[in-house]
This record gives sequence, structure tokens and C-alpha cells, in this order.
Amino acid sequence: MATFSSSPIVIDGKGHLLGRLASIIAKQILSGQKITVVRCEEINISGSFFRNKLRYHNFLHKRHIVNPKKSGPFHHRAPSKILYRAVRGMIPHKTARGAAALERLKLFEGIPSPYDRKKRMVVPEALRVLGLKPGRKYCTVKRLSHEVGWGYKDVIDRLEEKRKIKAGAFYDRKLAAAKLRQKAHEDHSSSYEQLTTLGY
Repeated sequence: MATFSSSPIVIDGKGHLLGRLASIIAKQILSGQKITVVRCEEINISGSFFRNKLRYHNFLHKRHIVNPKKSGPFHHRAPSKILYRAVRGMIPHKTARGAAALERLKLFEGIPSPYDRKKRMVVPEALRVLGLKPGRKYCTVKRLSHEVGWGYKDVIDRLEEKRKIKAGAFYDRKLAAAKLRQKAHEDHSSSYEQLTTLGY
């Protein structure tokens, strides 16, 4: 991601490794790039599910002794918040520069309305299939979040199923239109040649 884009970059989180994706996002938002990540629940974490669950429960034990509700640390369960915290740890978030960088980041579970019609990108440096040795264990943030108290797994699954049906229908229509355009072009190719000879 060497180039800078004036419009926000939309990243599809599916199949990316959590830490690698977070580090790339952190660097980009610090340099001024606006980034939106969709499908945060499909991000992968290396290591077995059981190991990662034990790590998260270990994190749950860390609490402020005086007033945990007010002082934190806050143990967010949502996949988008887990990614947010990973990115925040790689940024000087207590400075004005770091706070401004985090304002440029948007994270979503699933693919909500405006982003389902936009071009989504992947980050090759952060993909699990390229970064993790075949046969190594990994888990998804969705399952981890669900097991530690995130209550919207079924809702997101249902919404994603509906979105995929709509996206499939749109793609079929797009393919049919492209075939008709190609056919029309082939049918009238002879008339194009006649027009070019006449100087059009």
C-alpha cells in the first residue's frame, strides 16, 4: 500500500491475520490515509482456538482495583473492537497526532449498506494463506468473540447471507449485460468497418 488515495480505502478483513493487518493499518492512518475495514469477524488469529481463548480470559482478569467500570481496562468483545484495540496499541493514541489517526479508521462487522457496493481490497502482506505455514492452526475472531460474550454472531450471519444472495443476483445481471454488449458489438462489427472507411 505504497500509494496514497484521497478517497477512503475499503479493506475486506476476511482471511487476514490480525496483527499483520493491524500494523499495516496503523502505518497508513498515521500517514493520513483514511481506511475502512469490513467483515472484521472473519479476520484470523494464528494459534489454536483454545490457546487464543485462554489468552483472552487471561486478559479478562486484568482489571482496575478501584472502579473498573470507570477506569478500565475495558474488555471489548466485538470483533471490530478487538481489531481497534490491536491498531490502537501500535499508535501513540494519547497524542493529538495519534488521536487524529484513529479518527481516520472505521471498522465494521459484516458489510453494511454503503460499502457493499464499493470495491473492496485485500492486503497481500497480511493474508493468512501467504503468511502462515500450511497445516498451522488458526482461528477466527468471530468464534473467539462469540465464546467470550459477543451476542451478535447469529445476526451478522443472517445479514451476510442476505447480502450474498443480493450480490449474486447483481453479478448475474452484470454478466448478462456484458454478454449482450459483446454480442451487439460482434453483430455490428461489419457496419463499424464501413463507417471507418467513410471517415466516421
